[in-house]
Amino acid sequence: MYKIKKGDIVGRISYNKDIIFIVKDISNKKNVILEGIFERIIADSDISDLEPINKKELIIQEEIKNAKIRKKENRLEENTITGKILHLDGDKRYSEKSLKYYQKMGIKAVVKNVAENKQPMVVYNLLKYYKPDILVVTGHDGMLKKGYGYYDIYNYRNSRHFIATVKEARRYERETDSDLVIFAGACQSYFEAIMQAGANFASSPARILIDILDPLIVATEVATTEDFKYIKIEDIENELRDGKRGIGGIGARR
Repeated sequence: MYKIKKGDIVGRISYNKDIIFIVKDISNKKNVILEGIFERIIADSDISDLEPINKKELIIQEEIKNAKIRKKENRLEENTITGKILHLDGDKRYSEKSLKYYQKMGIKAVVKNVAENKQPMVVYNLLKYYKPDILVVTGHDGMLKKGYGYYDIYNYRNSRHFIATVKEARRYERETDSDLVIFAGACQSYFEAIMQAGANFASSPARILIDILDPLIVATEVATTEDFKYIKIEDIENELRDGKRGIGGIGARR
């Protein structure tokens, strides 16, 4: 019998392995911490509910993502890119993938791997140093108890950190007379509270999983929109995996 260990790629048997995870930590057999490979979610599981994912399935999913990136890249080839992005990501692997995505798209972007709970502490100084047009605040999130507690901030793993980071970003904006477009959130994040904190776009209105590319697509669409043109969520929704169920917002003018 295969022994699950840290770093393994797995699926949850009870969920028909619908999400591909990497094992982040094993504190005991009843509490294995998982992070999504293609969705920005963090979860826990009993080790007995985990089964390794074969490499063939992983390659198939990777190719699907790469095809989506190539399609986007081809569509943007003739666009003039002027918006600059500062992207804070709680996941190191996602940080690296995000930077490669922006580079392929020809976007001016700075990507920093910062743990979700550290993001509120560093965002002000990073904004002051890099002076971006667009801020992306993301990583992993998830509801501790799904199906209820939608408006309980303590029922979310990292939403409170995204909220605090957005507030700090708006403080920077006020104090420096800047103009900033903000995307914030990850899988199942507390959408309403993040928006109330001051985000232009956020996840997740329907408390569903979001794709690893969703925050990048939003930022790219804003960055490639003509100056002073207002961009609405309706302009972006067809580019997103689950449309306005995964990402919502009031829109923005770059």
